[in-house]
Amino acid sequence: MTKEKQEELFHSWLTDHKPILYKIIRVYSQDLDDQNDLFQEITIQLWKSIPNFKAQCLETTWIYRVALNTALKWKKKARKNNPEQITEDLIKEPAENTHPHLDWLYHEISLLNKIDRSLTLLMLDGFGYKDMSEILGITTSNVGVKINRIKIHLQERSKLLTS
Repeated sequence: MTKEKQEELFHSWLTDHKPILYKIIRVYSQDLDDQNDLFQEITIQLWKSIPNFKAQCLETTWIYRVALNTALKWKKKARKNNPEQITEDLIKEPAENTHPHLDWLYHEISLLNKIDRSLTLLMLDGFGYKDMSEILGITTSNVGVKINRIKIHLQERSKLLTS
């Protein structure tokens, strides 16, 4: 692949799929500086991944896979470097001009384990079970079971909020 083609594809991915990246970034980092760092790390990894993209899957599937794997590695590294950051992230005030229910949802998603967190993001973006299983490397039936459990968990948590 030529450098020009790689640049063209990279800019296309960033333009067309920026909402995907922002959802992942928001779930894996709550602080604005951390979000910027994670965005930069994801874009670097997307750039590096382009030569390996063979169009055997959808662009969105590839981008999700790269972004989620990068976010998981980044979060693990961030926790090793600053274990106190976990509790600090939870007590920060929400950003201005955000909807409280959306903030609650992102917070609840951020508390899920890494696979459930990733599944929830994929589900919210309308991916099918087959695509989710390809992105995360788990069976389609396991995707269904996990999503059902996540929905029940979030419904129970929302009941606590309203009672």
